[in-house]
Parts: sequence; structure tokens; C-alpha cells
Amino acid sequence: MGSPKDYLEIMRPVNSFMVGIAIIVGAAITGGIQLLNNWILLLYSFITGFTLTGASMAINDYYDRDIDFINEPNRPIPSGRISPKSAIIFTMLLSIIGLYASWMISLEALVIAVFAWIVMMVYSMWGKKTGFLGNLMVSTCIALPFIYGGILSNQLWSSFSFSLLAFLSNTGREVTKGIVDIQGDRAAGVRTVAVSKGATRAADIATLFFLAAVASSVVPVYLKLVSFWYIPFVLITDLGLIYSSYQIVSDPSRETARSVKKRILYLMLIGLIGFAAGSLI
Repeated sequence: MGSPKDYLEIMRPVNSFMVGIAIIVGAAITGGIQLLNNWILLLYSFITGFTLTGASMAINDYYDRDIDFINEPNRPIPSGRISPKSAIIFTMLLSIIGLYASWMISLEALVIAVFAWIVMMVYSMWGKKTGFLGNLMVSTCIALPFIYGGILSNQLWSSFSFSLLAFLSNTGREVTKGIVDIQGDRAAGVRTVAVSKGATRAADIATLFFLAAVASSVVPVYLKLVSFWYIPFVLITDLGLIYSSYQIVSDPSRETARSVKKRILYLMLIGLIGFAAGSLI
């Protein structure tokens, strides 16, 4: 059956937490600090992001279980700590909780949540095997929390500049991840950029997205959507993205790609803090 720790692991708590916080930040960025007074609305928003992301991680591990026997044998399913059937049940439980929480906010929020859920499920069942198209599907889901936050604040269009940075940086991370998983993906017929074009070309494409993300980070400043406090945090993210680009291009090995993949996740978290600081201070 698995322990609570195993189920927490399969839903990737760091990723899930980031998406939940991203929705709140997206709402605060476009709606102002006064929106933070509505704690019930923010709680439902966080629950939506946290549980739906957790559901996507769990179902992804279910469909990736054969690949993970090669790439990541210590994960909950290939290690035998959680059965495939239990992973599906856990996915549905998290999905119900997340969709119900979005319904408690508004019909528009539910529509976005359902769309995100469908994209996540299609990606896990089919999209991942398409390679780059699958990468774009994942990044769409990463960018959606900011748009979701824009719905909460009734400032939908203002949220797109922030979702762009998330989309670009995560696409670079997904392409990099393909270098890490190249052996298992090739065996499973997953046509990632790394499998179809080679690790060197994948590193080049990942770098293009990382540098595009750096360029897009100036948009909120140009549009005067953030204060000075956005700059130091996002500067750290930008420098990290530039360094990661140099590192992966110089050495597109599996070990380097794994290091870059992990670093990008934390750089995105720092950038998220920058969005929050620039909007609320």
C-alpha cells in the first residue's frame, strides 16, 4: 500500500507546492496585496494547484513505471513501495479534491482547472511519447497557475507576462530532462529531442529557451508591474539560467543534465519569490 511518506514522494511536494504558491502569486501580482485578505479564496487556490500537480506527478509515474525501472529505480512504483493500482487511486483522489476546490472559487476557475487536468492526463497517457510536443504540454501546465491567478483578480491579461517566463524556463528544463532520461526513453520509444537529435542538439535547444526566459524577465519591469524588490531575486534566477546554459552546452552529459535539471527547479522557485516580493512590497 505504501506509507504516507511514499505517497508524499510520488506527488513531488516541492513541485506541487510551487504551483500552489504560483497561483497565489499570480493573483497578488495582478490583483494587488488586498487580494491576500481573502484567505479562503487563496486556500482553495493553493489546494487546487497543489493537488492537481500532485495528481499529474502520480499518474506520470504510473505510465513511466517501465522507464523508471531503468532511469529511476528508487522511485515509489519501481521500488515496489506503491503499487500501480494504488497510484491510480491516489491520482483520482487528488484530482477530485483539486477540481472541487476550483469549483468553490468560480466557474471560470473550474474551467481552467479542468483544462489543466486534461492536458496533464493526455501528456501522461500519450503526449510524453511525442517528445518536444510533450515538453510544451508540461510547460503549459506550469504557466497556467499565473493565468489562474489572473482570473482570481479579474486581471487575466496582466498575468501573461509572468506565465511566459515560467513557460520558457520550464521548457528548457524539460528538454534537459530528456538528456537525463535518454536511455530509458529510447528503450520505451519516447521521441524526446535528446533521443531524436542527440544530447548535444538537446543542450543547444534547452539553452535557447533558458536565454529566452532571461530576456522575458525584463517584461514585468518594462510594463511597471513590479517594484524594485523583483530585481534582486530574478537577477539570481537569470544568472543561474545563464550559467546553466553554459554548463549544459559545454558538457551535455547525463550527469551535468541531472545537475542542471535540479538547479532550474530551485531557480524557478527563487524567481517566484521575486514575483511575490516585487508585487507585495
